[in-house]
Formats: sequence, C-alpha cells, structure tokens
Amino acid sequence: MHYTLKKSLGQHFLHDENICKKIVSQVSLKPNLSLLEIGPGGGALTKYLLDFSNTHYKAIEVDKEKVDFLKKTFPQINDLIFQQDILKSEMPFDGQFSVIGNFPYNISSPILFKILDWEARVDEVIGMFQKEVALRIAEKEGSKQYGILSVLMQAFFRVEYLFDVHENCFTPPPKVKSGVVRFSNTQNPFGIADKKKFIAIVKAAFNQRRKTLRNALKGTLSPEALTDPIMQKRAEQLSVAHFVELYKKYMVHE
Repeated sequence: MHYTLKKSLGQHFLHDENICKKIVSQVSLKPNLSLLEIGPGGGALTKYLLDFSNTHYKAIEVDKEKVDFLKKTFPQINDLIFQQDILKSEMPFDGQFSVIGNFPYNISSPILFKILDWEARVDEVIGMFQKEVALRIAEKEGSKQYGILSVLMQAFFRVEYLFDVHENCFTPPPKVKSGVVRFSNTQNPFGIADKKKFIAIVKAAFNQRRKTLRNALKGTLSPEALTDPIMQKRAEQLSVAHFVELYKKYMVHE
C-alpha cells in the first residue's frame, strides 16, 4: 500500500535513514517512558521508536491515509495511533511524557503553544523544524530573531539546537533547511503561576516589536506600570528573566 503527499498538510517525507536514527537517538530513554509522536507520516521515525523497549508509545496523525498506511505497515501500532488534529487533542497520557516529531512546518508554532499548554507534564521534546524557526526559538535577547516563542519556550525549557538536516534528506526536498531541537523541561524555574497572563504580556510586547514597551503594552498594563524605566526598552532587549519580572510586578494582581 502506498500513500500520497499532501501539500496542504505541508508533507515532506524524511528518507535518510542515518538522519532518522540520529533524531531518534536524541530521546532520553528511561524505564517506562511515555512517548508521543506527533505527525508520524510515512513512519520514518516510527519504525525505530517502536523498537524502544520498556516504552509506552502513542502517535497522533491528522491524515487518515497515513494512519491506514501505518496500521498496515506496523500492525503493533493499531491501538496506539489516533487520527486527530494535534492542536485539538486531549492530554495523551495520564502521567509525565516526552514528545518527538518531524513537525509539519506550517503548524510548528501552534504545536509549540500546545506543548506549552501541556508543559507541566512534558519532560522533553525532540522536534524537527524549519531551520530558521529552530534557531529563532533558541535565540537570546538582543537579536532581531528573538521573539515570542524564544521567551515562552526558554521560560519553561532548556532549548538546544542539535543539528541541521539537509533538504535532500526529504522527498520532495523542501525549499528550506531544517534543524532538530531538544527542549528539556526545567520545572518552571521562574515560578510562573498564570501561564496565560505571562503569554499575554510577551505576545503584546512583541506584536509591536519596533515600538518601546511603553507603547506596545499600552492596552495591557496600567498607566502607572508604563512609567517604569524598563518601558523605554523594546521587547527584543529584554531577557526571559526581565519578562518574568514584568509579569510578576504588573500582571499577577490584575
């Protein structure tokens, strides 16, 4: 049985076995690991993940054709794969779990927001992204690339850019380079109690990134808060810790 590539789903299939093995080898294995694969597609990583011993594996795939293909190819996956949209999925496991995926590039940012929703339960994420997006998420303050996801992911995870993946490793080759990133949960080191409010202030600050915070945060913070000297800076000049400070000072009691 064959499957077709669906452009609308941003599908490019990884065919380089060395790269598949390299990605899979990044998973921090431990006894009884629960592991969710997002978007297994044609099963490039799946066939190796199913070989892990002492691991509870599940997969979420939106494309019915791929789900049928994987069930025929790997009969042991039958009750472990769910045809769903990851962005609408419920928590996949009762306890802690890790995530792996060659993420569809057109929804990679929403997938990370979903992982932020689940953050308290997610120990580790190994993900492939468009290289530019991957580097942006790992970037530090002071750079034009530093943005919303850099701050949000780094507030809860240690972000490591692991390696590049050449476009010729895929069928069809994408027009962009790819990169693999590891996110390791740092157990909410900043003690962010209300993630929604933290996300709100970070998004507002970067949505008008050319403006100073005083202008960008006008609708978000009180007039008194906007007199804080830090408001003369622009979002990209603030470290993750600075954003946490702003959130704790001005958003917690809102």
